[in-house]
Amino acid sequence: MKKLLVSLLVLPLFMFSQTEKDKFNLKTEVKKAFKFSTFYGGINGGTSLSDNNIYSITTGTLNQGIVETPFDYSIIFGVRKIARFGYLPKESFKKGNENSFSDAATMGKVTGFEFLFEAEYKRQQGLTFFDQHHFLRYVADKWMTKFEYLKDGFADIEYVEASQRYRHKINRKLSFTVGTAQRISEPYGFNPLNDWVLENGNLHYTYLALQEGYEIDPLNGIYIDPNGNIVANSNEVWEEVIIPQMLDEYVISEKDKLPNVWNHSLIVGFDYYSYKKDYWLHAWGNVLPLHWLSDNEYSYNTFNGGNWVDYSGGLIFGYWFNKNLGVFIEGKYNKYWNREWHSFSFGANYKIF
Repeated sequence: MKKLLVSLLVLPLFMFSQTEKDKFNLKTEVKKAFKFSTFYGGINGGTSLSDNNIYSITTGTLNQGIVETPFDYSIIFGVRKIARFGYLPKESFKKGNENSFSDAATMGKVTGFEFLFEAEYKRQQGLTFFDQHHFLRYVADKWMTKFEYLKDGFADIEYVEASQRYRHKINRKLSFTVGTAQRISEPYGFNPLNDWVLENGNLHYTYLALQEGYEIDPLNGIYIDPNGNIVANSNEVWEEVIIPQMLDEYVISEKDKLPNVWNHSLIVGFDYYSYKKDYWLHAWGNVLPLHWLSDNEYSYNTFNGGNWVDYSGGLIFGYWFNKNLGVFIEGKYNKYWNREWHSFSFGANYKIF
């Protein structure tokens, strides 16, 4: 997967090189590729969940444990070259934490080459993630192609996707696309916890924890991790805090032992964009209804027992009834391999003059 990311970085230099009649100038081509782009970086933070007191009683003695959640923060950096849609505000600075739903649209505002490379190291509700979103997109009058890498730790999704599509424009606002998509991802058709499920359907997490190197001292009521550190002094903290962490680490470790899986699919989509100062509507959608079967033991075809449907879409709508009152709806939704991640925003504004 790392080799694919390197390919994404160098691809623009080959896509937009000069013809044989013109002498290739690397400096000129790099400047042309990054013209009108923005490099940005930022640090954002805030309070997370408050401390949670947990109580237990051992042989008549009251024990108190505290579950602490450190503050949330993010360190983000990136570079983007994406034409601004009419409904987007013109920002003085790009901080990286803006909620740009339009970044997920299949088509850009203009034809040509656009890109986004963004990485974010963050701590959210006590969990740390290194999220990334990169894409290269070229839109022409009759066709388009896109290469994308997405890693969202909170949604537990990571994949590389390439698509090549024929584009049919109905008018200046509406267009349809059809083509093929190739995706590389971890084996989502594999669940390592299945081997630890008992006949009654419960998960034998205690025995799994012991196999992973944890120790339980029932006489003193303490729980010790593989490094010899006391991580809990009550069953409540053990089950509510330590066990979820252990299961998460175990699943990640077992999945990392398996190679990534290819997935070839048919992809069909549409894009609609209409903008006026008092009204705008931007909508897009993609459906992957057919998938080439794979003989891989851990492919999603095998796990799902046959074909399935993946899809994604977004909607951005705004309307001003008059100069005072307006409403808006914005959101995007994705479902790949039965994994869902989405965000939305809606409300009203009333301006007093």
